[in-house]
Amino acid sequence: MRKRPSRALVPALAASALFLAAGCSADPGQSSAAARTPDAGASATATANSDQPLAVAAAPAAAATSTAVARPGTAGGKARKTSLKVKSYDSHTRRAVISAVAKGTSSPSPTGTPTPAGTATPGRTAVGDVIASAPAPGAPDGLLGKVTKVIGETADGTEVQTAPTTLDTLLGDDDAKGTVPVDPASFDVERLLPDVKVSWAKTGDIHSGPEGTKVPLGSLRVDVATKVATAEGAPASADASVSGFVQVKPEVDFSYGGGASTASNGSTASGPGAAYLGVSGDWTSQWALKGRAGATAKPVRLPFAKLHADPVLQVGPVPVVVNLDLTCYFEISGDGRVTVDVEQDLKGDFKAGGTFGTAAGWTPVNESHMDSSPVRTSVTTAGSVKAALGAQATVGLYGAVGVTADLAPYLRGEAAGTVTATTPVGSGAKSDVAASGSWALYGGLDLSGTLQIQLAIFGTPVIQHAIPLGTLHREWKLADGKM
Repeated sequence: MRKRPSRALVPALAASALFLAAGCSADPGQSSAAARTPDAGASATATANSDQPLAVAAAPAAAATSTAVARPGTAGGKARKTSLKVKSYDSHTRRAVISAVAKGTSSPSPTGTPTPAGTATPGRTAVGDVIASAPAPGAPDGLLGKVTKVIGETADGTEVQTAPTTLDTLLGDDDAKGTVPVDPASFDVERLLPDVKVSWAKTGDIHSGPEGTKVPLGSLRVDVATKVATAEGAPASADASVSGFVQVKPEVDFSYGGGASTASNGSTASGPGAAYLGVSGDWTSQWALKGRAGATAKPVRLPFAKLHADPVLQVGPVPVVVNLDLTCYFEISGDGRVTVDVEQDLKGDFKAGGTFGTAAGWTPVNESHMDSSPVRTSVTTAGSVKAALGAQATVGLYGAVGVTADLAPYLRGEAAGTVTATTPVGSGAKSDVAASGSWALYGGLDLSGTLQIQLAIFGTPVIQHAIPLGTLHREWKLADGKM
């Protein structure tokens, strides 16, 4: 059974961020001007850095449970890192318990009784506070919410009622942009077929996976080998199988441009003037299709592994939780008449996401550059077949899916007449055709997907319906022959 990690595991990269001083306010019944204003040091730091873009980096391991608080509409109410923690969260009621962790040898509790160092004391927060938290108990995707009611004190902290909010309430007029690699060791893996192997490598000469498997630093590799249904009436020698691996070095692309946007009617709208969310990375795959698969005109998809990670981006003082899912799959279609023995290598990169601008609103981004080389190509008898080894990625923020992208490199073979054609590997090798007819083998890739309504979590105007990324389609000939 797949278990979701209680917190994201991210690479310990240095984050040059604006870590402002922490502060807690009194509850609504005891609030004062002093209690609801960050301390002078925090305000001075914010002012000094107001013209500098916020750093975007992978959150250090020590900050993987961090929390930021903002008080929009108040003097000095910009987001700042605090010692407050989300002790627990109930996604059904949207109630959270907020606590403060005491530091030092001892600290007074609200009743004045000293408490041991490192123990939780009831947290203090106020109506109107906006809270951004890294993954926490009850909130594995992180928490982004606005406090609408302070319910009262508990043994673990202050219980509050929250409501959904958007990132602009934390980031305001700031700018931020960065691309952050996802630690391959942070992925939670669900194997959907028996013979699936997962490998990865990270800095510090740390490697996981079958002995002898070579994986570049920062990359994740999934190997699979399985039999597929053979076409009806095919000889025993035409047993069908697929095998190979997908290797990806995933990165999360994030940007935010502060400042009010302009609505379609020309009026000033709240929210940022620009935003971007996407997934990109290097791609390598090597895979083979052999035999006469029981293909149909409609593609049949066979997922073989699901992977999930919750990397935390440190955007200035704000922990932005990204939810990344990858589903690796085979897909086969055709007429079930052609027998093939083909294999190819693919290397390249990809980028898919959504970008927001004041003039065009949300628009798709999809790019992919691939180089393909056939390892072997053999087509027997007339017919057609198409097989893809792909991955579907979804990326979102705080549990709200924003972008779905499907990258599907494929092989397509077709033959006409009565033909047996083989292209051996090697320089100067010639096609060997045993009968009359023609045949051709193609490599290609499709990149498609959608932008989801949940991208409005940036604070941009709401997408009224899902926006297709459009389909990026490329195809190239690997080999062919005639009599």
